[in-house]
Amino acid sequence: MSSTPPRVTAVDTYDIRFPTSRELDGSDAMNPDPDYSAAYVVLRTDDPDGHQGHGFTFTIGRGNDVQVAAIRALSHHVVGRPLDALCADPGSLNRDLIGDSQLRWLGPEKGVMHMAIGAVVNAAWDLAAKRAAKPLWRLLAEADPEWLVSQVDFRYIADALTPEEALDLLKAGRQGATDRTARLVERGYPGYTTSPGWLGYSDEKLTRLARQAVADGFTQIKLKVGADLDDDIRRCRTARAVVGPDIRMAIDANQRWNVGDAVQWTNALAEFEPYWVEEPTSPDDILGHALIRRGVAPVKVATGEHVQNRVVFKQLLQAGAIDILQIDAARVGGVNENLAILLLAAKFGVPVCPHAGGVGLCELVQHLSMFDFVALSGTTEDRVIEYVDHLHEHFVDPVVVRQGHYAAPTAPGFSATMHASSIAEFTYPDGEFWVKDLATTAPESTQAPESTEQNGAAA
Repeated sequence: MSSTPPRVTAVDTYDIRFPTSRELDGSDAMNPDPDYSAAYVVLRTDDPDGHQGHGFTFTIGRGNDVQVAAIRALSHHVVGRPLDALCADPGSLNRDLIGDSQLRWLGPEKGVMHMAIGAVVNAAWDLAAKRAAKPLWRLLAEADPEWLVSQVDFRYIADALTPEEALDLLKAGRQGATDRTARLVERGYPGYTTSPGWLGYSDEKLTRLARQAVADGFTQIKLKVGADLDDDIRRCRTARAVVGPDIRMAIDANQRWNVGDAVQWTNALAEFEPYWVEEPTSPDDILGHALIRRGVAPVKVATGEHVQNRVVFKQLLQAGAIDILQIDAARVGGVNENLAILLLAAKFGVPVCPHAGGVGLCELVQHLSMFDFVALSGTTEDRVIEYVDHLHEHFVDPVVVRQGHYAAPTAPGFSATMHASSIAEFTYPDGEFWVKDLATTAPESTQAPESTEQNGAAA
């Protein structure tokens, strides 16, 4: 009697929130009180080997309500899929999710639905890497270039990057890949830290953490700016005095400024030699970024954590609007779309320095940068991955940073799996932490919302 091939049996969702706003961790000029959160998804399967796919998208609190609902709206595309076919072609799931016309109407390919698609697609890649017994970066780096091209959606970007050009880039990237893999495993991938620079931190805490960053081997730090110029001048002066002239110091305005303000404010901080100014204005303002770039040179312009899809990245590159491209593992439509964006960056010769730091973002994006180094760009020159020392303990395979470098993950998967105990404790509002917290802090008139957990099982 023939056995039924293993399939996806359920899509479980969890609203996981951490109360980071209470210590002002993650605070910046636009987001003064973020609660780092994950709209978390688990693809349950009946695989005899027990493999499950884990993924999530990052929010800063109440947005989880909407994101969890969006993920659930996609589940009918996933449940019942044969695992062999899904893992052999994750792009098929990506195409089906993006092609759901009734949900696509809410974008298209941007916003809440697109982030939800990214969470589900990333979970599928986690599953594929686990079944292949490889960390995702290695699965991608060792993949056949033709297969990688088949995973990319070239619609809307073929005027800037054709499938033939992408294949040429990936074939060229195979040259020396074995040696680069060995170097990556030995040394790791360079990182920079934002931990000293949150806007709500005191000067004393900034000083202490900046000094610690240098001692830990980081060669770049980042400070949040944009709320008050005099305050920014004082904080930049303090940080520069601590780290010295040889450590790069980036500044990040988190979309706070108009174009003219961005030029004026950045130039007012130029005496402290900022390496780049990040998100100086709306992430959708391509021409504005181009004006800012011309107005603040030699300070570089970086953006990307809120860029909604490959189409906007394409235009930023075509317009010469950015010096640094910042992918985000959980903002766009998952690994497939990030492959497209990495290929675009390689075509235009623009360095990729990913956004990370939120719940699990460091864990995810390291894989994409390591693939890029080994099998596409072939370099780490002027390339760093953001690092923030928050919440890594909640992951089964947390990032490891040594002497300012990300160690290459060795465990199979996308490093997305959270500990069952963390899910049980921080699922909102029924997790152990939130039950106690809401009982002691919520006003009497406020009722705790209904649970967003589905199927009731911790991952």
